[in-house]
Amino acid sequence: MTRKNAFYAQSGGVTATINTTACAVIETARRHRKRIGKLYAGRDGIIGALTEDLIDTSKEPASVIRALRHTPGGAFGSCRYKLKGLEDHRAHYERLIEVFRAHDIGYFLYNGGNDSADTSYKVSQFAGRLGYPLVCVGIPKTVDNDLALTDCCPGFGSAAKYVATSIREAGYDVASMARTSTRVFILEVMGRHAGWITAACGLAREKEGDAPHILLFPEIRFDEDRFLAKVDETIRKSGYCAVGVSEGIRNADGRFLSESGLRDAFGHAQLGGVAPLIAGLVRDRLKQKYHWAVADYLQRSARHIASKTDALQSYAVGKAAVELAVKGRSGVMPVIVRKSSKPYRWAIGVADLKDVANAEKMMPRDYITEDGFHITAKCRQYLEPLVQGEDYPPYQRGLPAYVRLRNAPVPKKLATSFRI
Repeated sequence: MTRKNAFYAQSGGVTATINTTACAVIETARRHRKRIGKLYAGRDGIIGALTEDLIDTSKEPASVIRALRHTPGGAFGSCRYKLKGLEDHRAHYERLIEVFRAHDIGYFLYNGGNDSADTSYKVSQFAGRLGYPLVCVGIPKTVDNDLALTDCCPGFGSAAKYVATSIREAGYDVASMARTSTRVFILEVMGRHAGWITAACGLAREKEGDAPHILLFPEIRFDEDRFLAKVDETIRKSGYCAVGVSEGIRNADGRFLSESGLRDAFGHAQLGGVAPLIAGLVRDRLKQKYHWAVADYLQRSARHIASKTDALQSYAVGKAAVELAVKGRSGVMPVIVRKSSKPYRWAIGVADLKDVANAEKMMPRDYITEDGFHITAKCRQYLEPLVQGEDYPPYQRGLPAYVRLRNAPVPKKLATSFRI
């Protein structure tokens, strides 16, 4: 293979460790100068490629790239922009190849979730049709932990650590005030179809009576009467009740409880907040005082409490992606393979993008208790290794010290522009 430039982009919702992966990609690419010339990043994900808005990562010193390892957010910007089928969006794929040809790009590295794996696969197919030599490698990330063929998803372990810590701490708070004040606390977490983050809340419970007392999963249809009876029983037994709920819980008819009627750029239903709906039931039916919180962006940006396991895995997939690319392995994605749980051992494997694209890994039913309100021992055994270890960022004046890149633009070479 001749020496070519590489393109890297971040896609979809970011995580506390997606920049750890970016750090690995850039550092590894710099060690492969015989195969990789410059590594360009797309400003705001795939949009940067379509609009020829590229970032020259070679302008950043090694010390700044190294600091990316512990910086949250998406260093180059991300987007929710789904490329449709090859025929429906042919002009988009032609534009990508036009930009790649103009900038001598031979490697495409796309860091995202299910839809991003689909995009990587489609780009690899289209480049092949046109006879353009492009090695396409997907890089996994998503706090939802729902990618197929990988034991866990980079970004999930840190989100899991955050929500488990948060509901444990909130549980102590509510317990101390329950006699004369709030008796029900509800924490809403991410998870449209899969309840992995909700399950992670369950790690906070060490013994009977500990928070969280109730977990509401997307995989289990929500039954209002059963839920309220469980809340009432818990208050009578423990004096208070802490609830972890997924944004994606559905009623008996299969509709999202909190669906707003809007759709995002990927075509997903826009969810409007389920915690206040649940809180309203507690108020109206049980006459109990409540508080609710939505973890929202906090759960995916909390780098200050990242899981060390997650940070190591996030770096490993970025490094592996570049190494696969320089070997000419196209249409693949590095994945995490669990070798054992006790002791926890893992390794990096390889999956075909066509088998990952648009597939979702749901919570197994035997990870959820028979009554549908908590996690089983089997689920705990799966989750616990993923939140292990601390990987604190450096601190300055009492706060985490993060880095912002210069993100120097690459001069445009094409006379034509592209509207998205």
